[in-house]
Amino acid sequence: MRLFVAIPLAAAVIGELSAISALLKSREDGLRWQSPESWHITLQFLGNSSQDQCECVAVRLHKLHLPPVSIRLGDLGFFDHAGVFLATVKLSPELLLLQERVTAATEPCGFVAESRPFQPHITLARSKDKGPRQGIGKLKAELEARASRPPKFTGFLAEEFLLYESFLGSGGSRYEVRERFALDGQ
Repeated sequence: MRLFVAIPLAAAVIGELSAISALLKSREDGLRWQSPESWHITLQFLGNSSQDQCECVAVRLHKLHLPPVSIRLGDLGFFDHAGVFLATVKLSPELLLLQERVTAATEPCGFVAESRPFQPHITLARSKDKGPRQGIGKLKAELEARASRPPKFTGFLAEEFLLYESFLGSGGSRYEVRERFALDGQ
């Protein structure tokens, strides 16, 4: 099973991102747009995991007792090297602490934290092809033309984070919640 740990989005933010996606997407853009049900803020990608590792992660993450985390989205942007269109998430000390505690908790279960700095984001679309990313280039040009009207996003309080299982398919990945973890500080 392929696992990852993430924060689900508030309904208001899903609505705002849905409106932006509807405005920007076209049939000819060469992008695979993520469905709103799949939007999340990844804290740690665990990848291929055994049932024992899944159970270990669940037990360890239930032992974390952190307060709710205030989430604020930043700008729309790109990971050019990966052909990804995204919404950035502002990195607060509380969000960074949650991510660090999650990765520390999963280490005894056989998972290693990434060496790259944590860049919280929400993936909105991916380039369909591995070659020249023309769709991303066109989208970038369109966003630059709209730069005078950057989107404003509603902040929200994350009161939980989730352990998801990812199922790969021809139309993209589908995610199922395996476990929920409260952010209640107790």
